[in-house]
Amino acid sequence: MSDNKTVLISQEGAVRILTNSNPAARNAITPTLYAELSAALTDAANDPEVGAVVFTGAGDFFCSGGDLNLLAKRRELPASERREKLEGLHNLIRAIRDCGKPVIAAVEGGAAGAGLSMALACDMLVSARDAFYTVAYVKVGLTPDGGATAFLSEFVSRQVLTEMCLTGDRMPAERLHALGAINRLTDKGAALAEAIALATKVANGPQRASARIKTLCRQAHHASLEEQLDAEAVFMVESQADAEAAEGIGAFLGKRKADFVALRHQKQGAS
Repeated sequence: MSDNKTVLISQEGAVRILTNSNPAARNAITPTLYAELSAALTDAANDPEVGAVVFTGAGDFFCSGGDLNLLAKRRELPASERREKLEGLHNLIRAIRDCGKPVIAAVEGGAAGAGLSMALACDMLVSARDAFYTVAYVKVGLTPDGGATAFLSEFVSRQVLTEMCLTGDRMPAERLHALGAINRLTDKGAALAEAIALATKVANGPQRASARIKTLCRQAHHASLEEQLDAEAVFMVESQADAEAAEGIGAFLGKRKADFVALRHQKQGAS
């Protein structure tokens, strides 16, 4: 579906699948990945035929984090240039956050460093049971980036977060699942199929309501109760006047299953 060098794009029903394809380097992140994945997320957000996005890595490992060969070359650069290059990763994290469609990570093998950040940046996470997660930066004398400390702090105590960051030890998928960071565990090799199944369920729902729900869930951890009540009120008022609510409520009262996919196709045909 594209001429990308790193990010492979495919479609299954209403699910857009984005694959970081650099298996020889265990899908290490690169500036090319930042640009291609950010553009692919924007395209998915603007495509009415896409209801949800799945992000995965080619082969048997999700992402090993930063390319240490590239990072080593940055040592002699001015601080401003090092910051500019880092913003490529951070803008990608923002693109995942700001994508109007739910983004689901499918993790096999493991996610290390910035790979962990990207996995946790997604709205939901499906992981193989034998996968591991590590804030590996300290092992090479670096500090976390990509929002790793922000995302992990939503699930673990300050003490556990500090241990993870200071030791770089691996955390099994089962422990992160118990902490609530992982939605579903699968057998080895089944994470992508499970993520697509979950994404399909979401994609068949009301897209505009789903986008509002994503925003509410994103800000709930940081907002005050008053801020969250106000945001919920704004979105509820918007949703009540939406054709999606007319279909959903009408289906419930008429004792039939709501068909939001047909509703979208009707709207596209009329436009």
